[in-house]
Amino acid sequence: MMVDSGLAAHKCDAMFSPSAEGARVLHEEVCLPAAVIKAQALENNIRWMQRYADRRGVSLAPHGKTTMTPWIFQQQQQAGAWAIGVGSAWQAQAAMLSGIRRVLMANQLTGNANMQLAAQLKRRYPTAEFICCVDNPQQAKTLSAFFSAQQQRLDVLVELGVTGGRCGCRSAAEALVLAETVAQLPGLRLRGLELYEGVLHDANPRPQIEKLLRDAAALACRMAVWVSGEFILTGAGTVWYDVVCNVWLAAEKPTDCRIVIRPGCYITHDNGIYQQAQNALMARDATACAIGGDLACALEIVAMVQSVPEPALAVVNFGKRDAAFDAGLPQPIAHYRAGKALPLTPGSMTSVGIMDQHCMLQLTPGADVQTGDILLFGISHPCLTFDKWKTLLLVDEEYRVLKTLETAF
Repeated sequence: MMVDSGLAAHKCDAMFSPSAEGARVLHEEVCLPAAVIKAQALENNIRWMQRYADRRGVSLAPHGKTTMTPWIFQQQQQAGAWAIGVGSAWQAQAAMLSGIRRVLMANQLTGNANMQLAAQLKRRYPTAEFICCVDNPQQAKTLSAFFSAQQQRLDVLVELGVTGGRCGCRSAAEALVLAETVAQLPGLRLRGLELYEGVLHDANPRPQIEKLLRDAAALACRMAVWVSGEFILTGAGTVWYDVVCNVWLAAEKPTDCRIVIRPGCYITHDNGIYQQAQNALMARDATACAIGGDLACALEIVAMVQSVPEPALAVVNFGKRDAAFDAGLPQPIAHYRAGKALPLTPGSMTSVGIMDQHCMLQLTPGADVQTGDILLFGISHPCLTFDKWKTLLLVDEEYRVLKTLETAF
């Protein structure tokens, strides 16, 4: 969309200066609502997870689909990430265009146009690595034929899945047949084995997850005969990365084996499902406690009270178009009036409903909420909040804008 000078370039743009940098979010100098990332918390999370991976002796390939923010990819790579994980060819392009030197697409590469994009990326960035997944011989043969015609070889991981899950071979026997097939195809190079334990999520999935991980390590030993050089063994989302490390580090595995974990939502963390998951992890994992510190919520929604039509109801000017609501509604965590912080009594205001552009708060008797007040909201499940913003505001502890961050959805 073409935007005339002086008009907003994005939905949280600054309106009192030519640049958002330096604008004071809490003084209504940017259009609200806005999605802000607190720089100090973001830096903490990047360093904390990298320290964790380094302490465990594993490689970190944070899942970039969480943020789809190239500047954040760069910060993760600079901090020591071995790769950036993605879920599609388009996401791989966004990562490579931002200077990421190794991209791990933990998904299947299908369709002529997507294969063509991957081939173009390989030509444009010949020193970078692009690795994706396969889970059936037909797909492997299709990929091999395409990349052979391009005079290229595509690096692939065999994906191991579970019954009722998503992609992936459903048995070790299937995976071994596929690995042997890949090894014989001229357009492919087998690099190792991939899985995602997060598809197991019943009331107590840990025993099933540990069995899947043990089975995968044993399968990797049998597959290693078809892998020349380093064997990549990769799994782990943001909930069970400690368990993945524990099982695989203790298991028998290929001699030259690189264990790669792929958490994503740790990058901004949250006040909901990932806070709960991290609390459980800190309670069970000595390494996470020993490295010092913890993850911190870095992503917030800043919005304004636009109406108080009833004593027990306030309406805030953000909604489903601005924040995730699939894993719990965003909840108020701070209250400001005229740029100054007001006390926020826990439970005095609670999000109870959300529409496209409205969030409804239930107020307790005596709650001091006025039209024009600014509220900060913590979110649950950062991925879907990132999805809704083309531009994010990186802010300091005073909520002054340091930088605008463009997303690449």
